[in-house]
Amino acid sequence: MIKIAPSILAADFTRLDEEIKSVETADYLHFDVMDGVFVPNISIGLPVLESVRDVTSMTLDVHLMIASPARYTARFVDAGADIVVFHVEAETPENTRSAIKELHGLRKKAGLSVKPGTGIEVLLPYIDDLDIILVMTVEPGFGGQVFMGEMLPKISGLRRIIDSRGLDCELEVDGGVNLETALLCINAGANVLVAGNDIFSQPDRAARIMALRG
Repeated sequence: MIKIAPSILAADFTRLDEEIKSVETADYLHFDVMDGVFVPNISIGLPVLESVRDVTSMTLDVHLMIASPARYTARFVDAGADIVVFHVEAETPENTRSAIKELHGLRKKAGLSVKPGTGIEVLLPYIDDLDIILVMTVEPGFGGQVFMGEMLPKISGLRRIIDSRGLDCELEVDGGVNLETALLCINAGANVLVAGNDIFSQPDRAARIMALRG
């Protein structure tokens, strides 16, 4: 089953409660956290996540695009995260392992993400312990970017590894996802699609979510 994760970065924050309700037919709600250090933009953080948790029972998929994310993984769980994904490029191997273990101890899902320029080999030391891998199909930091088709081999490579090892690990993509690129990602092996502008720009968000499933 293909899962859809609308990114609230593209929502209208003046009426966020209504915006969230409009996408509740999706599987996850994607929550992008940027610190202006690891990526060149600043977005939202713990107080907003707490508010979102209060108004929805959706699975909250939190993507940390921040420096030294292991310091904050438990705090995001406390604020309401169900899934916490952070960048392998942003942490030491020791802290990465510690954060994954901590998330599992809190009975939450742990994931790692890679930027477009990072090879999949950096994920291999951790892959057996991951619940989800997020492949960025744009440079992280800003919404509305164009999908990078050269990331498709990375998706298919990860799918082969996941399947060959028999892992219960979801494969997520984020960046430039629309009806056309969604199909490319699905065919490459992704099963979770993050979409922001493509969903929140639609008058009928539920119909768009259904269409993106393929």
